[in-house]
Order: sequence, then C-alpha cells, then structure tokens
Amino acid sequence: MGKTNKSSSKAQKRKRIQDTQRKETKVKSSDRRKWHLEWEEYFMALAFLSAQRSKDPKTKVGACIVNKDKRIVGMGYNGMPNNCKDEDFPWGKGQTAEDNKHLYVCHAELNAVVNKIQADIRGCRMYVTLFPCNECAKIIIQSGIEEVIYYKMPDMPADKTKAEEKTEKIKATQKMFQYKNIVKLR
Repeated sequence: MGKTNKSSSKAQKRKRIQDTQRKETKVKSSDRRKWHLEWEEYFMALAFLSAQRSKDPKTKVGACIVNKDKRIVGMGYNGMPNNCKDEDFPWGKGQTAEDNKHLYVCHAELNAVVNKIQADIRGCRMYVTLFPCNECAKIIIQSGIEEVIYYKMPDMPADKTKAEEKTEKIKATQKMFQYKNIVKLR
C-alpha cells in the first residue's frame, strides 16, 4: 500500500507541474510583450556591443550598417589593421609622433564598410556610437550610405590647439553630411 501512495503522490506532483507549464504557455494571440527594443535601439545596441571588441583603452567605437530590409550588412569597431598584432603597435600617445595610435588604428566606420557582407551598400543606414571623423565621413559618403545615426559627439581635448583642430574636423564632417543630408542624432 505504501508503494501505491508514493506512486500516486509522484503522479500528482507531475500533473501539477504539467498543469502549471500549460498555464504559462497559454498565451492569447492578442497578448504580446509591452516593451521591446525598437529597431533603432537594437541596431545602436549592436554598435555598442561591437565597440566592446576594441582593444583601445580609452576610446571604444562601434558601427553597424543596416540595409532597407533591416538586415545587418556590416559591423566594425576601432582596431589595428588585419594581420597587425595589437601588441606590436601603440594604443596611446607616446613621446614621438610614431608612437601615436591615430597613425595605425582603423576606425569602426571604415571597418564596417570594408567588412561588409554585400557588394553594394548604397542606400544603407549606419549606426555608430561616436560622431564620425572627417576621414570616415568621406568613406561613408563614397560608399553610398544615406543615413548616419550617431549616439554622441566626441569629447574635446583640454589642450586649446587640439580642441580647435578637432572642432575643424567635426565642422568638416558636418558640412559634408549636411550637403548629402545624411546625418541624424540618436
């Protein structure tokens, strides 16, 4: 008799678990999650995720190229050129001009364009975590990307001369983007 009670007790437990699972999976067709990422948030989040691949200790930038069908066609982050070992190049600003990372690092936007998975990216949209520099703006325009959604503007250096130089580069990017009508702040 003890064995039958144990068996029926286990069977009852199993039935309760199954009933609970059935209740949890019964969802009306009209029910849906109230909150989810919108497409722009999703693609910008992917750009931020891509930025985490960067080995740059100071500035991590990511980019995501998306076509009109909302398909990802390119991703990039700032890093050394292919087949250049990260440890063999500077990641900061050293004593000499040769020791400056800016001479070697490929920007996220460049990497996204170069590493694209379709030949033609005209008409695509780029999500980027930092406003593009003037050199990347040229690449973006040349590739035919029609819209750039950026998360924030770059920080300004404390040094007045360097800040003025950076401001001029930002103005050049803005001028090119305004001319092509392709930029949008997130």
